[in-house]
Amino acid sequence: MFTGIIRAIGEIHTLEPRGGDVRLTLGTGKLDMMAIAPGDSIAVNGVCLTAVLVAGSDFAADVSRETLALTTLGDLRTGSRVNLEPALTLATPLGGHLMSGHVDGLGKVLDRHQDARSVRFRIEAPPELARYIAHKGSIGVDGVSLTVNGVKGRVFELNIIPHTLQETIMSAYGPGTRVNLEVDLLARYLERLVLGDKAADPAAQTITAAFLAEHGFT
Repeated sequence: MFTGIIRAIGEIHTLEPRGGDVRLTLGTGKLDMMAIAPGDSIAVNGVCLTAVLVAGSDFAADVSRETLALTTLGDLRTGSRVNLEPALTLATPLGGHLMSGHVDGLGKVLDRHQDARSVRFRIEAPPELARYIAHKGSIGVDGVSLTVNGVKGRVFELNIIPHTLQETIMSAYGPGTRVNLEVDLLARYLERLVLGDKAADPAAQTITAAFLAEHGFT
């Protein structure tokens, strides 16, 4: 589990193909690696990876074919900068919101504009994730815990303060940038809970207006 508070910006040193998968070696910047050991989890752009080797300020992680296809990790190149966060402990302040490091889908930055000292982004989410994104709710973007400042359809808006721009890779975002999205855990579990016994029915995958009316919610 993670909090969405980025601890360092890392850099991809090598990408080594291994039988269809890839082994990444990353420099970790200012991340404190003293407490990191092989087998520990580190979120890389919001994707939970296992450190298989730790050497000084570097670590290596294996990335499966599925992860490469379903996240932006497949876009990484030598020199790419990435957001890093080690797994939380019982002593970790929960400054963001609980995140699993399991990407739900890919979003696309539509535009950015300056708003005083902050920058506002509009990001388009996949249609299947739109129902989980709410005004003033939480969302993970490349592993960063953020508050949704506005939402219209499947497009949501973020207001990013200078500190976040400085401490994450968001300063490099521009129109067309692809980003990893993780919706709020509570929203996903709430949907399943509302389905109740029908959650076991393969045909009842989502909540519809008819379902809500049938059960007295509308």
